[in-house]
Amino acid sequence: MTPALSVVIPVYNEEDGLAALFERLYPALDALGTAYEVIFINDGSRDRSPAILREQHARRPDVTRVVLFNGNFGQHMAIMAGFEVSRGDVVVTLDADLQNPPEEIGRLVAKMREGYDYVGSIRRARQDTFFRRTASRAMNAVRERITRIRMTDQGCMLRAYSRGIVDAINSCREINTFIPALAYTFAQNPVEIEVGHAERQAGESKYSLYSLIRLNFDLMTAFSVVPLQLFSFAGIIIAVLSFLFTAYLAVRRLFLVGPEAEGLFTLFGIAFFLIGVTLFGIGLLGEYVGRIYQQVRSRPRYLVQAILERRE
Repeated sequence: MTPALSVVIPVYNEEDGLAALFERLYPALDALGTAYEVIFINDGSRDRSPAILREQHARRPDVTRVVLFNGNFGQHMAIMAGFEVSRGDVVVTLDADLQNPPEEIGRLVAKMREGYDYVGSIRRARQDTFFRRTASRAMNAVRERITRIRMTDQGCMLRAYSRGIVDAINSCREINTFIPALAYTFAQNPVEIEVGHAERQAGESKYSLYSLIRLNFDLMTAFSVVPLQLFSFAGIIIAVLSFLFTAYLAVRRLFLVGPEAEGLFTLFGIAFFLIGVTLFGIGLLGEYVGRIYQQVRSRPRYLVQAILERRE
């Protein structure tokens, strides 16, 4: 029987928390009274996560499917793999760390049944550090201004997608993309709801500060050329200001105070500033060129070692 609901869960080194996830996830889904499947994607875990997922598949083969990667390809690639094998009319993504309660899945499904095709989520009483919350708000604001994608909480994994949106995402062959933002661009009737949030059940966050910065670079360069346009505009302004300042220094030297040694350090300061702006621009161009380079190589986005599922 084709399930009405697919729950996609990427797993990376989560052995300490998987048992607690199973204890809460399956009862919550059973209580919905609808046919469902749970798709775990093991993203190259180096602990016992693959073995635990195999055991869970053996216990609940009727509703459990496991995709085993042969390496670590990242959370978003894991979700893409889950989307490609999912069969439900509604697809929900969930983290394995229990920061978002599985019991909230029913609320997302109910919202989808009201006619929405994409249900985002906003973490209520977010249980993260002050730095993490502040950085997230700042990046949300920058992303919204640049991409015009209005997601209140882009970092929350608990989201629901219609089959049409999942199929549209599967048809995209981009190497790097940000799935919630891509889904938002395809959605005709999106909505957001508040969901619970808790501290990690076990383990530690897989996102470092560098990873979060990289994620937002990918987000902005994947959905907008505004950064390039802003840099071009800044270049024009700097060029005009530099010309005016050079003209001022020339007039000052010829007609006012004559030669002065101190002016050399001013020019050094201006030169270093312009060099810094130039290097930043080269790096920005490199982001776009790098995306093109990755795309034209046409390498597979991920490699699947095995899929554990019950054959009909």
